[in-house]
Amino acid sequence: FDRLLGIQKGSWRTHNTFVFQATSQTIPSATMAPPCDVPVGVITGADVLKLLKHAKDNGYAIPAFNCTSSSVCNTVMEAAAKFNSPVIIQASNGGAQFMAGKSIKDKKGAAAGAVALALHVRQMAPYYGVPVILHTDHCAKKLLPWMDGMLEANQAYYDQYGEPLYSMHMLDLSEEPDEENIAICTEYFKKMAAMDIFLEMEIGVTGGEEDGVDNTDVDQDKLYTSPEQVWSIYEALSPISPMFSIAAAFGNVHGVYKPGNVKLSPERLAKAQAYAKEKLSSDEKNPLFLVMHGGSGSTEQEIGDSVAAGVIKMNVDTDTQWAYWDGARKFIAEKHDFLQGQIGNPTGADAPNKKFYDPRVWTRKAEESMCERCGLSMKTLGCAETFPCKKPESGSIPMWNFAPKK
Repeated sequence: FDRLLGIQKGSWRTHNTFVFQATSQTIPSATMAPPCDVPVGVITGADVLKLLKHAKDNGYAIPAFNCTSSSVCNTVMEAAAKFNSPVIIQASNGGAQFMAGKSIKDKKGAAAGAVALALHVRQMAPYYGVPVILHTDHCAKKLLPWMDGMLEANQAYYDQYGEPLYSMHMLDLSEEPDEENIAICTEYFKKMAAMDIFLEMEIGVTGGEEDGVDNTDVDQDKLYTSPEQVWSIYEALSPISPMFSIAAAFGNVHGVYKPGNVKLSPERLAKAQAYAKEKLSSDEKNPLFLVMHGGSGSTEQEIGDSVAAGVIKMNVDTDTQWAYWDGARKFIAEKHDFLQGQIGNPTGADAPNKKFYDPRVWTRKAEESMCERCGLSMKTLGCAETFPCKKPESGSIPMWNFAPKK
């Protein structure tokens, strides 16, 4: 890792420097490890690797929140700033299509939506004063044209700015035979590595249903990945670049369930790490970067055991979807009598209701609710208070915050 940084340091884009002001929120706990030395705003390349290694070495994971709009993206970054945490913003194929607009039927619509989301986050992330990793979620074999479109955009961005548009991408070919899964991931990883993009891949199947991928009736044996399967991925990908993580199945299921209804086996992750450690003769307890999907309904103990086994990223979607809606739902219930028409409410037949039905009002209530739920994930995963928020001095960020490479 140190050798990688030493040799390639000069190849990573130098981020803009801003003037920061301290706030009462930025004082770290005395028991914390020193914060990771990465810039604020969207990070890529060696900075992503450095941050994820910091998480693994210090026993925390970073939540990856699925985002479908600028409102949701802003809420996630607001939570990261409030709870002093790095964060991952990710878009699924369906989420990217929603960002583009549901009426857009162009075959490149989802890729265009992913680009739009990334550009919004890149423009606004520095204002929140925390590191943000930009990522895309599950890309199954049938969605590879979506990945191709995003890689095209990454290459254009890389050529102009010296870093990729996105920090990370995920390939989910877990429905395919292992040999095909690894072969396709290897070919795509070569393209990504040339642009300093981190790859997440999945082997073994996450149960349940998410974003049009339905694994509710999958063979139960496929819900658990063996150490040998995990090692085969490492053997194939590590010669290309160290910038990859593995989403190994250990009983996790997409969707929302009551605690106890989903039986995770994080000890399987520990076995995969031990197997790799022996193969590599490594001094590290957890030599692999592992990822957790389908964590809704998991106990804090199960999540903690997973992080202890080297999980450095956990996907969060179902719970934050509910939290966003719940904020709006409560506002609608509370202000019901002010939301039945443009004019007329309990204060008078001619009284206007604009300040209640204005989308900025009830959307903000949704954002506030989701922000708190994001914070809960950060606390549970141990990343809250690991990166003191460094909000820039007002007016110090250039309006066009995209500097071409020199």
